[in-house]
Amino acid sequence: MSESPVLLPNVDPALFKVPCIDRLLPTSRSTHPPRFLLLYGSLRERSYSRLLTEEAARLLQAMGGETRLFDPAGLPLPDGAPESHPKVVELRELANWSEGMVWCSPERHGAMSGILKAQIDWIPLAVGAVRPTQGKTLAVMQVSGGSQSFNAVNQLRVLGRWMRMLTIPNQSSVAKAFLEFDDAGRMKPSAYYDRVVDVMEELMKFTLLTRDSTAYLVDRYSERKESAEALSKRVNLRST
Repeated sequence: MSESPVLLPNVDPALFKVPCIDRLLPTSRSTHPPRFLLLYGSLRERSYSRLLTEEAARLLQAMGGETRLFDPAGLPLPDGAPESHPKVVELRELANWSEGMVWCSPERHGAMSGILKAQIDWIPLAVGAVRPTQGKTLAVMQVSGGSQSFNAVNQLRVLGRWMRMLTIPNQSSVAKAFLEFDDAGRMKPSAYYDRVVDVMEELMKFTLLTRDSTAYLVDRYSERKESAEALSKRVNLRST
């Protein structure tokens, strides 16, 4: 007995697209090194979130990636300066340049730091028709002064979803971070270090897998519908 066709009276058939495996496989692949922007959330002279981020950058470079660390010193509070502020322009240009990101925060009062949140808040959801973070990969990490916690990384995951990023499953949380780095600022061998290697390896894999298919991955029915309706209104206005 043949199945009856599925009826979708609320769907515009002209805009409804069945996901296709062939569209997920790019006809050509990027040859440049994967590009990563790394953000950390502390201004302390010996900042453990910065040291952990620097360690992550070294790993990504060893895996063939190109990295940029943004120094948050001098970045104004969100809405506390115009968008033309040099630090804001620098951050936004790096966000546009990147294909993946790493966010690393100390846990303060059971949450991410305001310094990291300010950086994320300065990256807009949209600039004209461009969404600077949509479809980019993201890895989240945190450092704690005491026992291991996941409050900051959990919050960063929420932000990553809000910024329409592809947040990888793995994450890093380093407890008692003051014990995990030597006098030169390099991370000591440990299970925590091994996890950081795991996270960067996974970030690199997800970035290589998705960066040439991002446009298709983030193509949405609702947005196609909104675009079609906006175009129809413009055409109607011109004809009147």
